[in-house]
Order: sequence, then structure tokens, then C-alpha cells
Amino acid sequence: MSTSMSRRSALGLGAAAAVAGVGVSAPAQAAAAGPASIKKVYEKEKAKVGGLWHTHIAAVDATGALKPIVEDDADHVTFGYSVQKLAVATAVMDKIDRGQLTLGTKLDLQADIILGGSGIYFLHGVYGDEITVANFLTAMLLVSDNTAVRLCGRLVPALEVNEILAAKGFVNTRVIPVANPNRFFLGTTTPREMHDLLWRLATKTLLKPESCDFLLRLTRGLSGYHDGVRRVMSSLERERVASKYGADFNDLGESRHEVGIMFSPEGVPLLTYAMFAEGLGEPENYGATHPAVQAHAKIGRVMLDNLPSAPTSAKARTALPRTLQKPFHPVSGG
Repeated sequence: MSTSMSRRSALGLGAAAAVAGVGVSAPAQAAAAGPASIKKVYEKEKAKVGGLWHTHIAAVDATGALKPIVEDDADHVTFGYSVQKLAVATAVMDKIDRGQLTLGTKLDLQADIILGGSGIYFLHGVYGDEITVANFLTAMLLVSDNTAVRLCGRLVPALEVNEILAAKGFVNTRVIPVANPNRFFLGTTTPREMHDLLWRLATKTLLKPESCDFLLRLTRGLSGYHDGVRRVMSSLERERVASKYGADFNDLGESRHEVGIMFSPEGVPLLTYAMFAEGLGEPENYGATHPAVQAHAKIGRVMLDNLPSAPTSAKARTALPRTLQKPFHPVSGG
């Protein structure tokens, strides 16, 4: 076998040999092997980790239509934690699309709104900066900054966030208002609704195309989260995955979530994943060694290795617009 043969090609040859005597064509068997492999590894990792999993994974077929691979309690309403920052960013970008804000709109970074946890702003120690919407959306989606959520709330109050999400057809994806109208808890979603948000983002129907491109650029950035799905990938492979994670705890135990989109090398969206796991153990382990995060890494590698080919029909090319990421190159200053 040639050393340049891909793992996917090898799987296809193995499948063809196995079914040669029963009249199933090699292309048909190879196409089926990818989804089956993803589902098998998902079920194995879920059983190993335990807890309560709620998941939706889907990939395109030869026509460009999405077909579910895993639908595991996909309509369960759960706390999304930092995954919800995608929904908050969507609401902000919707106001930009309607001309009520711009990415250059500035807010002052007040000391009394600083939140700890994940992010960068609480590390500053000195406040009073004027920062743009583009700045704090980047911080919110790339490094999951919590203060950035409060900055979003100053421009899009909680009730308006929910109104925008409802107008876009989301029934269960909501933030939770508090007494201060400009603040909120991140709220709830379902795997199916998050899949829908992701797919509409990938196909540039969630917002204006340029707004979708902005959010995809942030979620595919190589300075973002790599502990989970993107862990066992090269830098070029990581650039093909848009990802957002969420981690917290509730009365059931620990929660570790991750959602995202996988693209072909040419930038065609091919797969979405929305994995929500709660009732887990290992409290206060928010790193790469948490069992659920390790499971995400294994599932992520298998999903990437078993992506379908990009559909070639003219209709599919129109429905699946490309989103190319600027390749990473190290820079030493100057």
C-alpha cells in the first residue's frame, strides 16, 4: 500500500473486500463506514465517561443535505454555559446587520463589570480602556471571556437577546434575565437547536454573509480552545474546525460541552457536532485531563478522519458556500 494513501481510503478498501461476496458496491460501503465509525466511537466514549449526554452530530450526504449520525436525546433542554456565547454573539451581530451597531462601536471597560473565570479582561488589573464590539466579541468567542458577555448586555439587553433568538426560530435557546436588564445568565439550549444555529452559520443564512464570516473566523482561530475536539490535530486541521466549549457545574454534577463545525480543506462545511454532557465527576478539573474532554478529543479525531467528500453538484455548491481561513504563519515581530 502506498504511504500516501489516506486512512479514509484504506477504510474504503477494507470495506470493499469485506462485502465483495454479498453484492454491495465499494463506494456505498465506504460512504456508510464513516458515519458508523463516528457513532461507534461516540457510544464507546459516552459509556466510558458516564454522566448524562445530549448530542446531535450530522454530516452532509452526496447531495449536500445534512443527515444525522448521532441523535442522542437531542431535544433535551440543558444549560449551555459558555456555548451560549454563540447565541449572544448572534444577537449582537443581528443588530449590526440591521444598522443599529457596528463592529467599531466602542464601550468603556469599567472596573465594576469585570468577571473572573475564563477570559482575558480580568487579568488586566487596570481598567478604563475603550474597546470595540469586534474586540470583545473576539475575546468572548476565542477565549470565552465572561466580562465580554456583560459588554454585550450593555448593547443588547437580555429581553432583546431573547427576542432576536425567537425571531430566528429558536424556541429553547434563551438567556436568563436578572434584575439589571443589561445583565443575564447564559441560559439554555438544546443540541438540535445549537446544531441548527451552527449549520445556518456555516451556510451563511443565520446572519448576513459578512457577519457569518466574522463569527466563523473567530471560532476557527488557532488561539482558541484546543483541549477537546481539536486536541489531536495538526494546525492545518484545527483551522478546519470552528469550535465553542462550555464548562460549569450544577446539582447533577460537572458539565462539559463542546459544539462546532468541520470544513473540507477547501472550506466547504461538512459536519456539525453539538455534544452536551452533564452529571459528570471530577469537579474543578477544567483542563484537558477531564474524562469528558478526553472523550471529545477522541470523537473529534474520528469525526475529522471520517468526513464525507464535499458534494460536487452545482446545487450543493450554491447551498454550501466556502469559508476559507487565512493559513497560520508564525510571526516574530518587527
